[in-house]
Amino acid sequence: MSVDPAAYARLREIADQLPRLPGLGRVEIADGAVVLMLSPVKRHELAVLRIAQQLNAQLPQTHPGYIAHGGADLEDVGLGRLRNPDLMVFPDAALDDDDPAFLPHEILLVVEIVSTSNPESDYRDKVHDCAAMGIPLYLLVDPRKGTGIVHDEPGYTRRKDFAFGDKITVGPWTLDTSVLRTYA
Repeated sequence: MSVDPAAYARLREIADQLPRLPGLGRVEIADGAVVLMLSPVKRHELAVLRIAQQLNAQLPQTHPGYIAHGGADLEDVGLGRLRNPDLMVFPDAALDDDDPAFLPHEILLVVEIVSTSNPESDYRDKVHDCAAMGIPLYLLVDPRKGTGIVHDEPGYTRRKDFAFGDKITVGPWTLDTSVLRTYA
């Protein structure tokens, strides 16, 4: 599904001009609208940190020159999507340019930690968007339930469910989910 480039450009302009307010986290664009996200809770950020640490320890062997890093935008203008995943794996050299966002072809993995305020977005909308962008792997971690899902194969036709405490395989990486904590 393509989007009118002029309409998307206007949404992007609005998103870029929004003031950053306390409690307001990320700004995304989806389904023809600017979406304001609440700031994540500390346990959410702890999950991001612990997954990033494990990935960054393995990336020098599997993908030299790549890092697991959060806080960056992911944009697909053709789909009319601006997302800000919790964590992505990409070449560290991609940080050294003037582009405002990463392009989908640069990303090997997107990690989303389910929020308490809008879990449906992580389970449905973001999975759909990342699959449509052609991102090879999507890891969903749900601290509300102590579970998660690894989506892989083209279009995320395969999914592997897990519970906190399991050792899981995400592409070429192994993650120990016993380091993750639930929100409660």
